[in-house]
Amino acid sequence: MGVQVCLRDVGPADLEVFFAQAHDPEAVRRSKVPPREREAFMTHWETRILGDPAVFVQAVTVEGEPAGNVVAWWDEDRRFIGYWFGRQFWGGGVGTRALALFLERERTRPLYADPFVGNTGSVRLLEKHGFRRAETVRHGENEHVMLVLAKTADGADGADDS
Repeated sequence: MGVQVCLRDVGPADLEVFFAQAHDPEAVRRSKVPPREREAFMTHWETRILGDPAVFVQAVTVEGEPAGNVVAWWDEDRRFIGYWFGRQFWGGGVGTRALALFLERERTRPLYADPFVGNTGSVRLLEKHGFRRAETVRHGENEHVMLVLAKTADGADGADDS
């Protein structure tokens, strides 16, 4: 039997864990996301993520221990998803389970993701959940693959008609 992976709201103590994870050299190398200095990181999380009602973010726990986060946000007219997991949680199915749980809650479709093209683990994780390659984009010097999830698992378009 596998480990218990759960989602919950982000708490203040989680930010310390996320900050440490964001500074893992191997995670930075694979993602091509440069880590922010402490004050900038905390301000970004408190105002741009937790302080924005249009952002949906969940802490991922494994057996109750914070393992990372999954977040969805608007960038102009597109809804994006991103995630970050501590290295000790890579390769054991945590990302697969966490993303499945998150996609049950985040119903907006289409949903976009743009991992670094060389981050094959992240690209495979997204494709496992139905994301399809749409195009290649550049972020600075780095090439990223744009992936799109067009439909929910039940075939609905996920549009929020409320």
